[in-house]
This record gives sequence, C-alpha cells and structure tokens, in this order.
Amino acid sequence: MIAFVANYNDLSTDKGYQFKFLCDKCGNGFLSAYEINTLGTTAGLLQAAGSLFGGVLGNVGQTAYQVQRSIGGPAHDAALKKAVEEGKTHFHQCKRCAKWVCPEVCWNSEVGLCHACAPDAQTEIASQQALATAEQIQTKTHLENYTANLDFKTVHSVAVTACPKCGSALAEGAKFCGECGTAVAAAPKPFCVGCGTELHGAKFCPQCGKPATA
Repeated sequence: MIAFVANYNDLSTDKGYQFKFLCDKCGNGFLSAYEINTLGTTAGLLQAAGSLFGGVLGNVGQTAYQVQRSIGGPAHDAALKKAVEEGKTHFHQCKRCAKWVCPEVCWNSEVGLCHACAPDAQTEIASQQALATAEQIQTKTHLENYTANLDFKTVHSVAVTACPKCGSALAEGAKFCGECGTAVAAAPKPFCVGCGTELHGAKFCPQCGKPATA
C-alpha cells in the first residue's frame, strides 16, 4: 500500500522507469525523474507507454505478458517507491481532507490546507460576486416587461403554402385545399372590435357591450 495520490500513470518501458502522479483535486500532473532499467531483458520490446488504470501498453494478448516480464518485478517496485518519495516533495497533503494536491492551483499556503477546505479569501469573494451578479441579472431580467409594445388583440394567421394532406400548392389566403378539400387554416377567433376581448360566440362583448358584428 502506498499512501499518496489516488491516480497515477505508469510510463515505464523495458528501457526504464517513469511515473506521472496526478493531483487529487484538479488533475495536474508531476513527472518523476526517468530511471534507466538496468535489468531490461529485450531491447526495443516496448516503445509505447500507458496508464495502469485502463490504459494500453502496446497490443493486447501476448504483449501484456511481455510487458510484465520487461518492467515488472522488484526493480519496478523499487523505482515506484522512489518516484513516490520524489512526488511527495512536490505535492502537499491536506491535514483536513487528507488529499494530495498540487501547489500551483489547489494549495492555500497561508493556512496550510487545500483550497477546497480553506478557499483563498480573494478568490472566493470574486467567485461569489460573479454568482451574485448572474442571479441579480436573472432577477431583473424577469421583472422587465418586454411585451409592452406587442399587440395581443390582433390574431395573425400563419401562411400555409402547401396542403398538409396531399402536398398541393395553395392559393394565398386559401382556407381549403383546391385538390382534396382539406381545411388548411383554422377559423380566426372572434374578438371585440372595441376592446379586443375574445367573444367565445357571444353576440355582444361582455366587457364593453359592443355588438360582435360592429
């Protein structure tokens, strides 16, 4: 068991050992010093490197066995332990959450904790100001009336250029298809010519009393 970062990439080949350790918070990487493998068996056996966590080292099948023979064993384990000690001089472990984090982005050096446990004051203020600004913009936008100049009393019918049933071209303003007789436009709703109230079949406006046929 190695008490260090949760994720790392093993870049070792038959030529030598190298490891990339990833910050537990942001994923920033630290590359250990390259160490030559003096016990390598076959020169040029493995040219590609990959991650220990689901990565691909060369091809599948027989190559996996060859890789294990080339870079596995006590020498590889010793190189990993040495690389971990090197990585610990770069990363910092937060005493509150126990995460290993990078000094460039995730470490608050003033209090000796990671930024998740002890955010930088100025950074947190700027972040909260940005969130508050967005919330205030949303609130004021919802309160603004953007429909004051729209005429809701006038019904505008959408022009239909082709019959939805047979596809025949329609004459401008046609309510029925000339080929198959399908209705292509809904009858407009009756509104009062005086105040614009929808009449719902009434002969007189229930709001202003004007005749529906005026």
